[in-house]
Order: sequence, then structure tokens, then C-alpha cells
Amino acid sequence: MSTTTTNPPRARRALPPLMQLTEAAAERLHGLYAGGEAGRLLRIGVKTKGCSGLSYDLTWVDAAEPTDERVTDKGVTVLVDRKASLFLIGTIMDYEVKAMSAGFTFTNPNEKGRCGCGESFHV
Repeated sequence: MSTTTTNPPRARRALPPLMQLTEAAAERLHGLYAGGEAGRLLRIGVKTKGCSGLSYDLTWVDAAEPTDERVTDKGVTVLVDRKASLFLIGTIMDYEVKAMSAGFTFTNPNEKGRCGCGESFHV
């Protein structure tokens, strides 16, 4: 006599969103999309660069590629290059204005370290 035990399927843990935007990033992108970049979209990718190996790559494009992931948050859409999506899961994009600079910044839970100048990161 043989008995078989079946275990119930494991509940899958929900993945975090691919990317999220802060209010500051969404506000800045709204302004860019309404102004000089009207009709275009921002594509976010990752390139091999710098002393730590990877850097964020932001490019304005006229249309999405078939492989791009669309992220819409706070009424703003950005594209994520599919090749970069595994590096960016859970990333928060912000826009910071400092005394001598302003720009988009990324808080990426996948980063294991950054180079000293902050140009590149590794996972």
C-alpha cells in the first residue's frame, strides 16, 4: 500500500514594482514632457561603464521599442530597457536639486556598492 502526500502549492511572494518615481521626479518629468521633450519618452537603461562596472543610462526616444518595459507612476510614463530590468527591480527614481547640481538619482536595492565618485555601481 502506497500513500502519497501532496503539499499545497507555495504562495508566490509578490515582486516589488520594477521602478517607482518620487513626487519630485514625476514633477520634473511632467515639465520635461510638456516642454522641450514633448512627444518623446525617457528610456532608462544600464550600461557597462566606470570603475564599478555599471551606470544608469537615460536617453530620450521618440517611440518605445517592442522590448521596452513601460512604467507609469504618478501619471508619468518612463521606459525601461528590458536588458536592464533585472538590475532595476525595486528602484526608486528621484530628482534632486543641490547647491551646484541637479539631476535624477536612483535608490536601487540591488546595488552592492558604488565607486568613490558615484558614477557607477555594481550588483
